[in-house]
Amino acid sequence: MRGEGGGSGKGAAKKLLPVVLVLTGVLSAMLVVFGLPAVNGGPHHVPVGLVGPQAAAEALGKQLDQRQPDGWEVTSYPSTDALTQAIHDRDVMGGFAPDGQTLTVYTASAAGNPSSAAINGIGNAVAAQQGMEATTENVVPFPEDDPNGAGLTAAALPMIIGGVLPAVAMVRLFPGHGGLRLRLTGAVLFALAAGFALAAIIQFGFGSVDGTYWTTALGLSLGMAALTLPFLGLESLFGFVGLGAGIVVMMFVGNSLSGLATGAHWLPNGWATLGQLMPPGASGSLLRANGFFDGTGAGGPVAVLAAWAVIGLLLILLADRRGGRGTEEKQAEAATACAASAPEGGAHEEGWMFHVKHPALLVVRDPGVPSTARARVGAMFT
Repeated sequence: MRGEGGGSGKGAAKKLLPVVLVLTGVLSAMLVVFGLPAVNGGPHHVPVGLVGPQAAAEALGKQLDQRQPDGWEVTSYPSTDALTQAIHDRDVMGGFAPDGQTLTVYTASAAGNPSSAAINGIGNAVAAQQGMEATTENVVPFPEDDPNGAGLTAAALPMIIGGVLPAVAMVRLFPGHGGLRLRLTGAVLFALAAGFALAAIIQFGFGSVDGTYWTTALGLSLGMAALTLPFLGLESLFGFVGLGAGIVVMMFVGNSLSGLATGAHWLPNGWATLGQLMPPGASGSLLRANGFFDGTGAGGPVAVLAAWAVIGLLLILLADRRGGRGTEEKQAEAATACAASAPEGGAHEEGWMFHVKHPALLVVRDPGVPSTARARVGAMFT
């Protein structure tokens, strides 16, 4: 007994080191995924405007490039009204309007707090160099109830969880091919209900957005459907391995590159593009567009989310088709096996009856059933 226990202990000890190494690798990968965007965060081709001639815009652009290469793109505008309209249209994230001894700095904190703060800092520095007085005007601010946009940032993780939870719950409650359509229906209903619930909390509870409630709610619903449907499709085709892989990618990569707290321009170009092509990033951009800019800039995120939802639906339909084909093959095999198991005297010999019931073919030996009924059913296999 001691020898067996010792052998078992040695076997367990051999497994310990690989487990420790794998867990350490997973933790390190998480730190890299979440840390790299933060470490490399900063202005990347952030569009700003300057009221004045094109030559002045080019001079300012060169000056900014010396501070932060490829950080800013300066466009000239003929008037202050044109600049502020460009901010509302999301063509630029802020700008500068010199007027005599005053430099007015225009920002849009709702478009991204870090960019807004950086634009304000640039304005103050330029004004100090030119001996001017700087004033700041926030063109598109966060609502008064949440001036720093904390509620918007807090919504990032629940929006992703809103895609993960229904997928896991539906798979557990309605497993197998038979529950596939129930899973699909449940996921769509959950996305609608959760989208309207989260929108109500963010807008009326936190006061973090001030757009049209219905538009914001539908946008959140689309974002959760764009996560849930692909998750269900991956699970239907590849099982829990596919579901787990999808969740890991969206939780770690999609979440860290979403730019919901900072805005996409605060991430390196390639990372920002990848983040906006994934459901978490597109959902965040859609929430920002609907919540602060009356839907301006919502077209791209809607297209991305709709594409993910369609991909998920196609995966589910493919799994449904494969499952149906597999069911037909199993029925054919069952019929063959049942016919082969019948007595030599025929399928309708005394004591035997074949009962056909979709989706399975069952064999029942019941002498109590009238012989005429047994013969009628058994004739199908003789």
